[in-house]
Amino acid sequence: MNTHKPYGPYEKYIKRPLDCILASCALIVLSPVLGITAILVKNKLGSPVIFTQKRPGKIDPKTGKERIFKLYKFRTMTDKKDSKGNLLPDKDRLTPFGRALRSTSLDELPELINIVKGDMSIIGPRPLLVQYLPYYTDIEKHRHDIRPGLTGLAQINGRNAVKWDKRLSYDIDYVNKITFFGDLIIFVKTVGKVFKRSDVAVDTDTVETYLDRERQEIIDLKNAQQDVAYNSIISEESRRSHEDTKMNQRII
Repeated sequence: MNTHKPYGPYEKYIKRPLDCILASCALIVLSPVLGITAILVKNKLGSPVIFTQKRPGKIDPKTGKERIFKLYKFRTMTDKKDSKGNLLPDKDRLTPFGRALRSTSLDELPELINIVKGDMSIIGPRPLLVQYLPYYTDIEKHRHDIRPGLTGLAQINGRNAVKWDKRLSYDIDYVNKITFFGDLIIFVKTVGKVFKRSDVAVDTDTVETYLDRERQEIIDLKNAQQDVAYNSIISEESRRSHEDTKMNQRII
């Protein structure tokens, strides 16, 4: 359940209207860029031009669950399939043009629509995959107390190269203290990184693991260790029981 309390007047009264105004202005100003990019995507990668994927957003106070929304991005991969009709791995479908879109972050521009709609904010924890939801700790779940963002504290501190535990802790640090100057610093640093093309993982599979797989492996390892410990205890008890039986037989 969402028990988040706004840190101050900026978060409570200003942040959402400001997001809506800035995103709307950006859509107007960048409309030529959006149009040209859409045409290039259509010619080089085909349709659909926009890639959509379900992502978890802010927790709905009525249901206590994360609102699931469609995230918009320009597509960066082809639909190439193997002989069995299965999609090839991402690295085999990512074209040089797609790499260029990712390295310049142009593929993220359609997310401005998500911001205007109210799905997202300009600054906030990045919306991750729905399949990660069962694997967050109780503390990490608070990243969904607010709207996810186009960029965030984790993105200016290493982005995909940072380990999951650290990246999620950055999200919680941000959620606990949202200020205008904090958002301004994150925005300025993000713009700098976009122009420098630093900390941008074009092929994310090469620099990060999937959170659900990583944590499931940890769970499986702990369960295996518990099984070993349990079997060890049972074996010891069985040995002692056997020795006691032998001792009783000798006494008789």
